[in-house]
Amino acid sequence: MTTTLDALQSWVDQVAAHTQPEAIHWCTGTEEEYRDLLEMMLAQGTLTKLNQETHPNCYLHLSDPNDVARVEHLTFVCTETEADAGPNNLWMAPAEAHEKIDALFEGCMQGRIMYVIPYCMGPIDSPYSRCGVEITDSPYVVANMKLMTRMGSKALARIEREGTFVKGLHSTGELDPERRFIMHFPGELSIKSYGSGYGGNALLGKKCHALRIASHQARQEGWLAEHMLIVGLENPDGAVHYIACAFPSACGKTNLAMLIPPESMKGWKAWTLGDDIAWLHLDEAGKLRAINPESGYFGVVPGTNEKTNKNAFDMIKHDAIFTNVATTADKQPWWEGKKEGEPARDWQGAVYDGTAGPAAHPNSRFTVAASNNPSYSSLADAPQGVPISAIVFGGRRKQLAPLVFEAKSWEHGVLVGAGTASETTAAMVGDVGVVRRDPMAMKPFCGYNFADYWAHWLSFPDRAEHLPRIFHVNWFRQDDDGNFLWPGFGENIRVLEWIIERCEGRAGAEETPIGFLPHVEDLNTNGLEIERETLEELLTVDTGQWRDEMASILDYLQGYGNRLPEELVRQQKLVADALDAKLAKAS
Repeated sequence: MTTTLDALQSWVDQVAAHTQPEAIHWCTGTEEEYRDLLEMMLAQGTLTKLNQETHPNCYLHLSDPNDVARVEHLTFVCTETEADAGPNNLWMAPAEAHEKIDALFEGCMQGRIMYVIPYCMGPIDSPYSRCGVEITDSPYVVANMKLMTRMGSKALARIEREGTFVKGLHSTGELDPERRFIMHFPGELSIKSYGSGYGGNALLGKKCHALRIASHQARQEGWLAEHMLIVGLENPDGAVHYIACAFPSACGKTNLAMLIPPESMKGWKAWTLGDDIAWLHLDEAGKLRAINPESGYFGVVPGTNEKTNKNAFDMIKHDAIFTNVATTADKQPWWEGKKEGEPARDWQGAVYDGTAGPAAHPNSRFTVAASNNPSYSSLADAPQGVPISAIVFGGRRKQLAPLVFEAKSWEHGVLVGAGTASETTAAMVGDVGVVRRDPMAMKPFCGYNFADYWAHWLSFPDRAEHLPRIFHVNWFRQDDDGNFLWPGFGENIRVLEWIIERCEGRAGAEETPIGFLPHVEDLNTNGLEIERETLEELLTVDTGQWRDEMASILDYLQGYGNRLPEELVRQQKLVADALDAKLAKAS
């Protein structure tokens, strides 16, 4: 198999001449090809079979201990000027970056097979989808791309019709941390990754293409590429809404995407359209619609069980690839948070004795096709995507942020998103409780200057009259003893109900300086055991704390210098002035 597209064939030939592979394989995306890859990796020892009775068609991959996570300190955005990359990215000049990484690629595939993976991010027939080609020497990458993207012959046919694609070049190299880089060239629509086999560094269709490169494309073409889940909800009256939510890590993104309504919320239904990435476009009527560019999940597995996320727990019982989990004596996958079984071997394959840290790596993963999810929505394959009623930002704040509030306008909502922050937890590197800004949950993933990114968001009211309402949630508010005030998980649908009713113009709210908050009686608490005093605390806005927060947000925004949109500063001032006025009145 080759291609009729000269530009693609020429690039493949150039890469082959530079990397010198033993053979070239053009990926077709068939089940037969996938099974052949698995058998080859089993023979090589890079995969092992898990218990086929309990976990049919499930396999385990153990990576190099020095290659277990994204390497943000080695991830560069290579724009023509440093200002275009912005303070939110590490920058390297394109010519320097190419020279540095091309030297590493020279002859690196000797004795290896070079795989050419055509893939489509989004439904094959969607006008909102974009295609790419990843060249790699890793069969593990090919197998994961099979599960996570629409790859193979159909994607190649679209690429040949359109004549354009994102170029992704990857090699595991020597897995030497000193010889590891992930380079993005937005102006060239290309990615080069060397020295890592880990998902976020090696599955180039995911964060590299679908966010860093796509965010650049989106700005040029007038859409949004966002680190957002997409969940569909139907209320007891049959009304259906789709909500896009952006949360930083450790804030319940996957759990919300796969939400199961509690028994007390009879008549409600929920579907997953995406757990990680959303591409949002304006349709001909000016309505914001979203597609999930992925067709599978590459999720963190520790903490997953029947209580925290039953849908995720059930979907990884078959046809999944696990990475860096532990195993039981009878070869079942095991991780911290799993309720049954005991680890016999840890994530490095050693006998587990309980003294050398967790049995499964904290960043251990599962890869599985989206269709495995019991709550999977067939509309995830709809070419036109789904209409978005609300956009929700969220973070982990133990005191400051109320359970939910609504922005006063789209422009104010952009400020809310730009100011999104979370407090660090014990699971993160560094001090606990430090507030870290993660605008729109895009800090590691925006492929250009945040100031220009916010300006792009602020441009949408000029092109559409019926934009989604914007909200902020915080599931993690605590009392003085450190206990969570809100039960979370499936009960979060009660907050989403209020959000939906606000979008429909049916729910009440109180206007505050930071936005519109529900009254206690506006939240549906039927069947929920929670005290009114607790709800009141969850919905409290401390004016003094919020005045300090707005000052902190302004300091952060001003770090982007003269490219910072004036409208964002104006919105900050409106909120700060309202808080000052309330403080003055109280005194």
